[in-house]
Amino acid sequence: MTTRRSVAIIGAGLAGTTAGLGLVDAGFDVTIYSDRDRDSLRNKVPPTGVGVLFGKSQEWDAEIIEDLYTVGKTTGMSARLYSGSGEDRTRVLEYDPEYGYVAAAVDLRLRADDRLGRFLDRGGRFEVTTVDLDRLDEIAGAADLTLVATGKGGLSSLFPVDESRTKYREPQRRLLQVTLTGVEPGPDVFSYRSSAGAGHSLFNLDSENGEIYVGPFLHKDVGPTFSFIVFAKPSGAWASRIDDVHDAIGARRAIAGIFAEFFPEDAPVIEQLQVVESDPVSWLKGAVTPTVRKAVATTKSGHPVAAIGDTAISFDPVAGQGAQNAIIQVAELVKAARAHSGEFTAEWLAEEFEKHWERRGHAATEVTRLFLGDPDYATHLELSFPAAAVNPDVAQALFGLLSDPNPLLGLRTREDVENFITAVAGEPHDQVIARFSPAGEFSAAPSAVTV
Repeated sequence: MTTRRSVAIIGAGLAGTTAGLGLVDAGFDVTIYSDRDRDSLRNKVPPTGVGVLFGKSQEWDAEIIEDLYTVGKTTGMSARLYSGSGEDRTRVLEYDPEYGYVAAAVDLRLRADDRLGRFLDRGGRFEVTTVDLDRLDEIAGAADLTLVATGKGGLSSLFPVDESRTKYREPQRRLLQVTLTGVEPGPDVFSYRSSAGAGHSLFNLDSENGEIYVGPFLHKDVGPTFSFIVFAKPSGAWASRIDDVHDAIGARRAIAGIFAEFFPEDAPVIEQLQVVESDPVSWLKGAVTPTVRKAVATTKSGHPVAAIGDTAISFDPVAGQGAQNAIIQVAELVKAARAHSGEFTAEWLAEEFEKHWERRGHAATEVTRLFLGDPDYATHLELSFPAAAVNPDVAQALFGLLSDPNPLLGLRTREDVENFITAVAGEPHDQVIARFSPAGEFSAAPSAVTV
């Protein structure tokens, strides 16, 4: 009789449950450890992000689980850029491209719970317990493969920061997320901005204060809703408003206030939305320092363990790379583990992480820097944003980086970006950009008073 190889997974979020389901289906004997029971994970904690899957990441996800959801799908994004403040505030540009793929925004608590349910149905074990460094040492000593999908209990201290791959030492944005209901996502919502209505998400950029994402969302309980993320620059006017939020009602009030003052064209729609009363933890605030860690470590007794998901690479969510990165890392690791017949040594685990870094991780960190407006990407933004405003193919290519960020790695110089625009647009880049002129005015929702 062949004994099945054993796997221990610490953490039952998206990364942990995806890995658990994938590995149990691959024939491993898998135990997931969590400090919360299943009901608490689904109903007592906030979602750790919107978790949009843009395009290609859904192909990796399909290797683990079928698509269970029809709500929260979008096919494009309406972007608007504003600059300046007060009387000098200017409407600069807008574009509303199709992605060329489908994006899906589903409550991460629902995604994880559905995976956990299937994992249990297929013979996986779920143990509710607190895992600290000592307990991890015991668990790793008894398992053939140990994956860490949480930094709780001091576990993140096992995986030191990779200084050569980590570009920031502090958060670049203050974050506020909330899910709101009361308006059914449909073709009439946001029709003043896109012919697709709520089939396209919104992305408003403010050069002084940050960014706001709004998109159709599948909430775990009430279904079709809208999810918001405010990305507030620490030096801007929105940061203090986030600091004053202490509950879902406060989150809604802060967001409605920002729209009323800074994006009045959209405010009439936003004002109709209300909190999800059945889910008092439908909101979250905080900040993330984008960090790449050395993703393989050994416990005090010398047992190798590997970090997955946010425990390995944490992202500012402005470019939506966190959930996608976790799913892609896990799906590839499942395939590699299934095909591997030897021990899961530290060397093998490190090699697999390097493959992931080259496959997706590096590009995902760089596209996040692009959308954060990092100075290293000033030329990219200077050229691509006005080009996108006048050429839908350039706009589609820009948002295509959310699905597949790897082309960005080839755009290092100004000439690279110019050639990229020329290739995508089918005409010389300078002719494309020459057609750009500031927007002046933006179309507005009915009853909006523009200023």
